[in-house]
Amino acid sequence: MQNQTFYSNGKLLLTAEYVVLDGAKALAVPTKFGQNLIVKPGKNQEIHWTSFDSDSTIWFEDTITFEEIKNKTTSDKNLAVKNTLIEILHQAYLQNPDFLQANGYVVETHLTFPRNWGLGTSSTLINNIGQWLKIDAFELLRKSFGGSGYDIACAQTNEPILYWLENEKVHFEAIAFDPEFKENIHFVYLNQKQSSKSAILNYRNKQHRVHKIIPEINQITEEILQCNDGRSFALLMEKHQAIMSNLLETITIKEQLFSDFKGIVKSLGAWGGDFVMVISKENPTQYFKNKGYETVLSYKEMILQKV
Repeated sequence: MQNQTFYSNGKLLLTAEYVVLDGAKALAVPTKFGQNLIVKPGKNQEIHWTSFDSDSTIWFEDTITFEEIKNKTTSDKNLAVKNTLIEILHQAYLQNPDFLQANGYVVETHLTFPRNWGLGTSSTLINNIGQWLKIDAFELLRKSFGGSGYDIACAQTNEPILYWLENEKVHFEAIAFDPEFKENIHFVYLNQKQSSKSAILNYRNKQHRVHKIIPEINQITEEILQCNDGRSFALLMEKHQAIMSNLLETITIKEQLFSDFKGIVKSLGAWGGDFVMVISKENPTQYFKNKGYETVLSYKEMILQKV
């Protein structure tokens, strides 16, 4: 077996956070950041696994035996990362048992973004494993981690997508989304990672009103795709925030942290952490740095764009 390298894009969900799980149409964009997976021949019927953060520090290293993968042998709760990896690899084994016919593997993962940014450490891993083992990454996600799957679609696609679920089937299409006003869009990291799993659980408890909201969110997503001026885009995103705030019974991130900001602040993905999208006439970098938020990226710095 020769050394193999695979790569997947990170992601941001610009519209339909949470409600994408229930069939709403979502606008999602792949990022310039992602993750590599390098596979080398190994031995002893085991995988020696090392995961590197974007600064080349090791954030996880362990050895997993083929038997642990076949039997889904998870252990002490202090080994949460190893247990999660075993669960993913067990599902991969069910989809392609042949991969454990080898002598062993040495696997490295390399993030090109800091792990706490929430741009898809798990989804890029799952899509890379899908590429490596020639299996359906959407099925791998559904049966291991769960979630809508928009992040897998972004991992595989080098341009913005419209994504939706219909009767639990995945649908997505590449779209022309390249706003003329992108110099007015920035992305700010909120200095904390948000757990997608716990955010989804919280959303499920509020779900009784969701079906009234889906047509409104779909309409906003459609209008955003037709939008060619920054003011209309900002107003649509503000309307989106208000609808989701009402559904989630949670105040918006702008009300909570940035009430004096002249512009729009929209949560992306799980509310309360990771990145927000900021739309403003003036460059907002200094405003956010003054408040202790050092990571401010322009649209061009963050979003993968077709050359």
